[in-house]
Amino acid sequence: MDILELQNISKNIRRDIIDMVYNAKSGHPGGSLSCTDILVAIFHARMNLNLDENGNRIDKFILSKGHCAPAYYAVLASKGFIPHQDLITLRKIDSYLEGHPTNKINGVDVSSGSLGQGLSVANGMAIAKKLDKADGKVYCLLGDGEIEEGQIWEACMTANKYKLNNVIAFLDYNGLQIDGNIIDVKSVDNLKEKFEAFGWHVQEIDGHDFEQILKAIDNTEDSKKPNMIIAKTIKGKGISFMENNASWHGKAPNDEEYKIAIEELSK
Repeated sequence: MDILELQNISKNIRRDIIDMVYNAKSGHPGGSLSCTDILVAIFHARMNLNLDENGNRIDKFILSKGHCAPAYYAVLASKGFIPHQDLITLRKIDSYLEGHPTNKINGVDVSSGSLGQGLSVANGMAIAKKLDKADGKVYCLLGDGEIEEGQIWEACMTANKYKLNNVIAFLDYNGLQIDGNIIDVKSVDNLKEKFEAFGWHVQEIDGHDFEQILKAIDNTEDSKKPNMIIAKTIKGKGISFMENNASWHGKAPNDEEYKIAIEELSK
């Protein structure tokens, strides 16, 4: 799949995100929009979604920042795991598409949303693959506010201890969280050096550049260490009034804002 195709898929995913959150009247558009390109690159260009002889998908994925479920659900729909028409039921009382992912949803490997836990789960899956001598990678998407949680750093030590080079973690580094700028809430500066000090193979990329995202994934093939890809992104990417605006962490657009957003994403 070429870059233009991936860009077009991302544009459609972003429209789906806005449709979902607008109709639900709640949700998390900002971080969903910032991680869209990462998810599209993983699911449409690199992740092995085939089943092994035991009926399990060869590659696994964990959305550790589970509140960005709208992006996850939209990507799953784009790959045929769930019906596209179901997306509009997000967060409705009788819908299976809850505000955070649950493993009762086709394509979701792990229920998530309690921040800080996803990387530990990824480690467990990666260790199981090592013990079973099974092929496949374990992808994990983290939020930059989330890595203020101590469990993340315990998981980093564990991944290093067990040489889990089959873990590919992405950090959606948009610089904002629900309370404002990351640097003001609890600074996580010098991230590359921090992860390297914990024994990880670290790359820094533009999280909206598909060539960089795909190259970074490919660069993990010969790694002997767990892999962290720090992806610099824009919260609210693609919608002018949402971009780099922490107030759009967790609220839905009104009628006028929805119209503007869809117009911008349709250009």
